[in-house]
Amino acid sequence: MTRTAFLGTSDFAAAVLARLADSPHRPQLVVTRPDRPAGRGRRLSAPPVADAARTLGLELAQPENVNADDARAQIAAVAPDVVVVCAFGALIREPLLSDFEMLNVHPSLLPRWRGAAPVERAIMAGDEETGVCIMRVTAGLDSGPVFRMGREPIAPDDTYGTLRPRLQELSADLLLHVLDERPDPVEQTEEGVTYAEKIGPADRTLDPAAPAAVNDRVVRALTPHIGARAALADGAFLGVLRASVRDPDAAGELRAEGGRLLLGGLELLEVQPAGGRPMDAAAYLRGRGL
Repeated sequence: MTRTAFLGTSDFAAAVLARLADSPHRPQLVVTRPDRPAGRGRRLSAPPVADAARTLGLELAQPENVNADDARAQIAAVAPDVVVVCAFGALIREPLLSDFEMLNVHPSLLPRWRGAAPVERAIMAGDEETGVCIMRVTAGLDSGPVFRMGREPIAPDDTYGTLRPRLQELSADLLLHVLDERPDPVEQTEEGVTYAEKIGPADRTLDPAAPAAVNDRVVRALTPHIGARAALADGAFLGVLRASVRDPDAAGELRAEGGRLLLGGLELLEVQPAGGRPMDAAAYLRGRGL
C-alpha cells in the first residue's frame, strides 16, 4: 500500500479519484480548488473533486493557494508517500514540489500535447490516437519523466464526451499499476513536443474560411463541456452542439439552405442561441422565419 494525497479539480480528476479511493492506495487527504461562482446565476459551486471527496468520505481541503505554508502543512500532516496530481488547474511551485514525490496523470502521449487542454487539442488536430501518461511532476510544463504510458484510438466520430470516459478508465488503470509496481521512470525526449494551450474564445469560434472537416473537429473537441460557436451577422454567437460533415473540403459563410443550416460543407444539427436552450437547427431556422 502506498500512502497518498490527491490534488485535482475537474470531472476527469473526480473519476480517477473514485478509482483511487477504492484501491489500497486510498487518499488520506484530497486537495482541490475553492468553491467558485458558476452558471448563469453565478451561484457558488463546488469543484467536482470536492463533491466526489465528500461522497467518498475523504478528508477535504480547499486552500486558496496550494503553495502557501498552511496548505503545505495540511498535506504534510497526513504524511503521504506520494501526492497524485490530476487536472488540478493551478501551478505547483517550490518548495511544495520538493516536499513530496508527485505523480501527475496527464491525458496525452507525451511529449505531444503538454499543457492545459490535451484531449481537446488532440481531437482538433485530427490525431488518430491519444493516451495517458503517469509522470513525475517537475518545474517544467509536463516535461517530467514518464512511469507508464497507455494509448487510446480516437474514432472519427469521437467527441470529448465520448473519449473522456475511456481516458479516465485508462488513467486510473495506469495510476494504480504505477502505485502497485513503482516502475522506474523514463525521461521524455524533446523531439515532437507540442503544447495544448487553454481553449480561448477564438478557439471556440468556427472559421468560415476553414474546410468543414476542420470545423467539425472543433465541434467534437468542445462537446459537451465548452462548446463551439458560429458568428452571426449581428455580432452575436450561435452555440453549435452537434454537426455533420456534408463536404469535408468545403468552406463558406453561415447560411440557410433547403431547411438546413450550413457553414460551408458542415451542417449544423443542434444549436443554442445566446441565452436560449439547445434546439434542432430546423427549429432555430423556423423561429427566425428562414
